[in-house]
Amino acid sequence: VGMETLVVLLNARLSKIDNFGTNSANTLFTKEFEPVFHLRAAPQEVAPDCLLHRSYPGGWSLARKPKVGQPKVILSQAEIPTLEECVAAYESMELGNIEKGVETVIDNISGWFR
Repeated sequence: VGMETLVVLLNARLSKIDNFGTNSANTLFTKEFEPVFHLRAAPQEVAPDCLLHRSYPGGWSLARKPKVGQPKVILSQAEIPTLEECVAAYESMELGNIEKGVETVIDNISGWFR
């Protein structure tokens, strides 16, 4: 098995692994490995209700999932966003009056059932 071998990892969550066994394996999976599809929750402490998405060969997207409707992309770039970039994108995101109103109504209604 060599470097020209196709390797498919499903739900690998490589960012959660602390020990790859060897330095070469660590380098392979953290620096050289190219994810072709990625969809997960963004860091919720800095970008609540947001998702990170990438579909190779495209770039990375940070999107906010509103209470109603499709996710709204708030950041697109070639590299995976850092924590600081997620914070900046979330804080600079603009919500329209209708979107704010709908989310307020839904929050109020859901509060009735708590």
